[in-house]
Amino acid sequence: MHVIDALRTDFYDVELDGKPASSGDVFAQWNAHDRLGVLIYEPLAALGATHLIQLACMCFYDSKPVRRTERKIYPEMFAIHVGGWWGGHGNFDFWPPRREVQVSADPREVLGALNDFGITRLALPERPLRDITHRRKEEDCALDRLVTAVMYSPTGRVATPDFTIRSNNRRSERDVQRIIHPAQLSEQSIAQMEKTAVPVKETDVDFMPRQLELNANITEAIREQAERNRAALKVDGQISESYRFARLEDSLKRL
Repeated sequence: MHVIDALRTDFYDVELDGKPASSGDVFAQWNAHDRLGVLIYEPLAALGATHLIQLACMCFYDSKPVRRTERKIYPEMFAIHVGGWWGGHGNFDFWPPRREVQVSADPREVLGALNDFGITRLALPERPLRDITHRRKEEDCALDRLVTAVMYSPTGRVATPDFTIRSNNRRSERDVQRIIHPAQLSEQSIAQMEKTAVPVKETDVDFMPRQLELNANITEAIREQAERNRAALKVDGQISESYRFARLEDSLKRL
């Protein structure tokens, strides 16, 4: 289902340095041209960045409300699978297919994808700094545009976090379950969705085939581990994830 109707900014409680904060403290000065890029290096890893992705979606719509009422478009964000396909994340609205892509594990190719997609807000898993030599001027190109870099953990909790995002509404977990346990929709369900005011991706003829293709390497054991990871994030019955900011220059040495 389109997050345009399913989620709201007030579903999330942000805490920065132990104090109440907001989406503006995570994504400072988000504007209508910002684009989120999420790097994925292992199976279903982006589930650990669920609330960050959803918060970015809300910033996308809040920065230009006409996107909710007239244009009704999907958020400009990209899931970039590195070194293989790590499961379909289309239910997070990485759709149409051009917004969920695969690149080789060569850091230069990863940076090239970030530049090609015009990423301004980067989410990447916790990875060590490395001595990476990128192609000439590619780092400058990225740094000219990047505003925010945030490290996440596939488990949902990073070491020494800078901030947490806690959901206060169970609806934020709906698409998590659809990613862990994708299900074919019945013709009746699709017909019902086609009657909604906002077109939804589930009615696209290539949506489910695409998700099945991306999930080819996702085993039942991986799904069970994903479920355990989510359960471990519960605080008073709601999911709380933690994150750490990265220096923009350093983030390009972690690819």
